[in-house]
Formats: sequence, structure tokens, C-alpha cells
Amino acid sequence: MSNSSSITHFLLLPFPGTRQLQLLHFCLFLAIYLAALLGNGLIITTIAWDHHLHTPMYFFLLNLALTDLGAISTTVPKSMTNSLRDTKDISYAGCVLQIFFFIFLIGAEVSLLTIMSYDCYIAICRPLHYETLLGSRFCVHVAAAAWACGALNALLHTANTFSLPLCQGNAVDQFFCEIPQILKLSCSTSYLRELWLILVSASLGFLCFVLIVVSYVQIFRAVLRIPSQQGRHKAFATCLPHLAVVSLFTSTGIFACFKPSSISSPSLDLVASVLYSVVPPAVNPLIYSLRNQELKAALSKLILGYSRKQ
Repeated sequence: MSNSSSITHFLLLPFPGTRQLQLLHFCLFLAIYLAALLGNGLIITTIAWDHHLHTPMYFFLLNLALTDLGAISTTVPKSMTNSLRDTKDISYAGCVLQIFFFIFLIGAEVSLLTIMSYDCYIAICRPLHYETLLGSRFCVHVAAAAWACGALNALLHTANTFSLPLCQGNAVDQFFCEIPQILKLSCSTSYLRELWLILVSASLGFLCFVLIVVSYVQIFRAVLRIPSQQGRHKAFATCLPHLAVVSLFTSTGIFACFKPSSISSPSLDLVASVLYSVVPPAVNPLIYSLRNQELKAALSKLILGYSRKQ
């Protein structure tokens, strides 16, 4: 019987298959990771570089790109390293940091997506009050609050999880450290405290989801009242990328958390975790850039300006 004081490392769940399949997993994750780095990096650079994009919508999009970049960097590089080296180890401290930063960044992302839905609501439903309600000071304060809430939530969960005695071994049935998997290793009923914390966090996440849905109900009602087709198209072009990102984030997260136990298996759990932790950060930049003409124009100017300097 082991306990948490004697555990120096954890064993992550490897991607199944031969050595060739593990190398294929490495190449696939490397491609996804580089796409996420490139996409989110270009969004961050473009928004910071072009003063025409220094508006509330793009300020929040920059923050969202930062959370996506951080979230995928927390989980994917370690998994790639393990596949390349044909190992499963992660240090105790590395596992703690992985859980803290992943929860921190996901929590901040949920808050930012909620704030962005409010931004869309004000832009469509109360355009005359947009600059008054979404001043620069307000935007900085709510963005800082989103990051602070994510950090506090992560600190509570991480401290509570790793204060539990662990006596069920050190094998984590996931490709990165995840709280539910760590709780399975606990030998104390004290894990119920963490379950309550998870329930509170899930309730707050559900509240954010309700606020987003309410915002979009109001947005669609307002858009349908716009008389011109061009006006409706512009309104949808403003908010549909955000709605697509929210849908991707919530659908993959809900599937990972609430899939039926009858179909649960290590392989399916692995696929579900990839869907909610790896896919959104890589796909979000593509979603935002496809329909956003302002962002595409600014990105083109940035690339052309850089090319002329060479």
C-alpha cells in the first residue's frame, strides 16, 4: 500500500498500439500543437499590432487565444515527449502543476466566453450604449476578474486534491493528470470534499452556459427584427464565430464528463479527453478567422508588411 507522501511520480495512460503507432501519435499531436501555436499566436500578434482592432471584442478574443495557447501547452507537450521516449512517467510536481494550470486556464476560458457573449449582446441589442457599457476600464477589470477566478478555482481544487492520501497506486487512466483520475487513487472518504468543490464549479459553469444561452436568445430576436438582409448578415458574422466556439467547447466537455458508463472504456475516455482538451484550442483560431473580415484584413497587412521588410 502506497500513500501520497511516498509517491514521487505518476504513470500516465499511453496511447495504445505498437511503437510505430506511438510515433504516429507524436506526429499527429505535433501537427495539432503547431497549428494551435501558429493560429493563436497570429491572432494575439495581429490584435496587439493593429490599433484598429483595439476594441472590446478583439481584446477579449486576445485573452481567449492566450487561454487556448496555455491550455494546450499544459497537456500536449508532455504527452508528445512520453510517446517519443516510450515512457509513461510524470513527476509528482509536474502532475500538480498540470492540474493547476489546466483548471486555471479552462476556468478563465469559461468566464471569457461568457463575457464575450455579453459583448455580442450589447453590440447587437444596445449598440448606442456600447462604448458606455464596455469602456476600456470595464473590459480590463472583467478580463482580470476572469483570470483571477480561474486561478482561485484552480488553487482550491489542486490543494484539496493533493491533500488527500493516495493508496491505490500511481497509475492515472488519462494522457494527462486530471482530478477525477487522481481521486480514484484516494483511499479516504475525504475525497467527498473535492466532489463538492467539483459540483460547485460545475454549477458555476452551468450558470455561465445559461447566461450565454440567454444572451443569444436576445441576440437572435434582435437580429431577426433587422429589416435589411445586409444588416442581418453583418450581425450574424459578428456573433456566429463565438457561438461556434462555445458550441465546440461545451459539446466536447459535456461528452467527456457525462458519456454513459455503459460505453465507457480507457480508449473512449482517451478520445473524449482529446476532443475537449486538444481540439478546441487548435480549431478556435480557424473559426474566428474564417468569417471575420477585419481580422483577415489585419492579418494580411501584418504578413505583407513583414514580407516587405525582408
